[in-house]
Amino acid sequence: MKNLFWGILLVCIAQIPFQGQSQTSTKEIKIGLEIGERAPELSFNSPAGKQITLSSLRGQYVLIDFWASWCGPCRRENPNIVSAFEKYSSAKFVNGKGFAIYSVSLDRSKGSWEKAIQEDKLSWPYHVSDLKYWESEAATLYKVQGIPMNYLIDPNGIIIAKNLRGNALHTTLDKYVKKFKD
Repeated sequence: MKNLFWGILLVCIAQIPFQGQSQTSTKEIKIGLEIGERAPELSFNSPAGKQITLSSLRGQYVLIDFWASWCGPCRRENPNIVSAFEKYSSAKFVNGKGFAIYSVSLDRSKGSWEKAIQEDKLSWPYHVSDLKYWESEAATLYKVQGIPMNYLIDPNGIIIAKNLRGNALHTTLDKYVKKFKD
């Protein structure tokens, strides 16, 4: 009976987190598309043919932005995305090393895609596409039904917001900023 007591006590103690260790760190986070889930991995080529993975941006807040050169609403939203990049790429974040944009194009023409990047001044380096239009593997994985569409993920790859347009993108990012660089 005494050994049973000590065995149960040891099991209970083993389940108590160590100081500084959160209980969620031992829990596996589900990969999915809902807020609180880990964003599925993406790995596609840039216009230059360089493969860029979403996970390579871990440690930063990342806006996964689905768009296309032929999409009027996307092109009208691009100035807001550019403004957010200019404002937040140099900000100091509470729990992250910065802000990045991972642009996923649903284009089918490399030339049109590259031209839109230039015309809209999309100056960040993380532009990817498989040039498969609506059959894009990324769009299928993320269940994209219409564009523009986006997901904001935290430095751990967890989805914290979806479909942020206009001022909503700035307001949401402001919640995570420690301070802006002068």
